[in-house]
Amino acid sequence: MRTKSRVLTRRNAIVGLAAIGGGALFARETLLKAAATPPGGLLSGNACLLTPEAVEGPFYFDPKLVRADITEGKLGTPLKLTLQVVEAKDCAKRAGARVDIWHADALGAYSGYARQETGSTEGQKFLRGTQFTDADGQVSFATVYPGWYPGRTPHIHFKVFLDAARALTGQLYFPDEISDRIYVRAPYRDRQEARDTSNATDFIFKDEGGAQTLSSVAEKEGGFLASLLIGINRT
Repeated sequence: MRTKSRVLTRRNAIVGLAAIGGGALFARETLLKAAATPPGGLLSGNACLLTPEAVEGPFYFDPKLVRADITEGKLGTPLKLTLQVVEAKDCAKRAGARVDIWHADALGAYSGYARQETGSTEGQKFLRGTQFTDADGQVSFATVYPGWYPGRTPHIHFKVFLDAARALTGQLYFPDEISDRIYVRAPYRDRQEARDTSNATDFIFKDEGGAQTLSSVAEKEGGFLASLLIGINRT
């Protein structure tokens, strides 16, 4: 089901890039401490652009958890995701913006919902969290690489709240070759079904500018780093 909350139009949307993966709890902690960019720098160079907004989807809720590590013991390849919020018109860094992310676990299930492929997760809040951007417009999350589920390529949802009434909503993606590498590992490989959707065959990726929110991935210290530059238009 495709749903939309109160968000800006595609023209007043977002920019992105993201992804990450790795090894164990130690790797996650190491990755979370790793410097994403030089102090005061911009992620992905100086290309501050607007990119298409994407649908929110049916699985968003606010867990009211401000935290950097959202794993809650979930198994999977460690992933550090760094997001930076800037003004698209002049690359000015946006401090104090609220950023929410949420995504599926290694088996393709979201927390907090019943009647999913792997059973009910009602009352759970794994792989969800909130951070507020620092003086450089950045937030970082420690998580695990998301699993796929039928009809969708791997992705992470994000929201950037500019104020109480305005939120930018997007989905960030991963290069298929990275997913192919990760999905041969446990616990992803333990699924009975084969992955059925790539970036090229995902209708949301194709229809809502997924190529512009495709992640850039670097491997480091037992895990993967990924970054997303989010360009906003406040007007």
